[in-house]
Amino acid sequence: MTLRVENLGYRTPGGLRLLDGVSLAVAEGETVGVVGPNGSGKTTLLRCVYGALTPAEGRVLLDGADLAGVGAKARSRHIATVPQDGQAGFDLTVRQVVAMGRSPHKRFWEGDTKRDDELVRAALGRVGASALADRSFTALSGGERQRALVARALVQQSTVLVLDEPTNHLDIRYQLEILALVGGLGTANLLALHDLNLAAYYCDRLYVLQGGRQVASGTPKEVLTSELLAEVYGVTADVAVHPATGAPTVTYLPHPGAHPGAHPGDGRKVSTM
Repeated sequence: MTLRVENLGYRTPGGLRLLDGVSLAVAEGETVGVVGPNGSGKTTLLRCVYGALTPAEGRVLLDGADLAGVGAKARSRHIATVPQDGQAGFDLTVRQVVAMGRSPHKRFWEGDTKRDDELVRAALGRVGASALADRSFTALSGGERQRALVARALVQQSTVLVLDEPTNHLDIRYQLEILALVGGLGTANLLALHDLNLAAYYCDRLYVLQGGRQVASGTPKEVLTSELLAEVYGVTADVAVHPATGAPTVTYLPHPGAHPGAHPGDGRKVSTM
């Protein structure tokens, strides 16, 4: 199953353009990352892909079929979503939230089956959340909630996964485990990521957005250069190939004259007293 986005554009109801002519493709078994600074259009792009927003121009295609006009339930049978900071909407247990991933495959008011229960249990185990099954979803920490939402996407058994900052709030261990899990599913995976080092290691290809436009695409080695980081992010960085992983590794450098104890951009000034 191949996901393709062609010349996608989006405007807010007030006419503000948030996406302008973005195109990308994700093949079955491939993990593709969308990166860029805050406000570059990453979340807007993903929301157009999974149908939460209707693009003003362009098309979203699944195996060549245009998804325009396809209902939410039908689209969800093919595309599973892990949104940023998702909410359940009701005070449900984690098990109930994860089981909601089976709804695209059910008729109205159809109850859960033994097979559904098995899928929920297996998904919770895969994301390290079995112990959370009977807890209230609203009482979870951000990281626990994120793992539950990934489990919900797994039980949906869709051929395309769209994940908006799937490592948000997660401890380092779970960041690595979740991205490795997603990459091993064999699905077509489209991820928005802030962490460029995670993107470099776990993504087959990257698309870079800036101001709603696509400014670069290619493998992580092709895309993540000091020049691009300076142009798009406005930072000075050293990019080297890590000897253990073979992936590019980004090290951010302080601006010249920055105080050694201050983080770049944190607004602290060196006293001259």
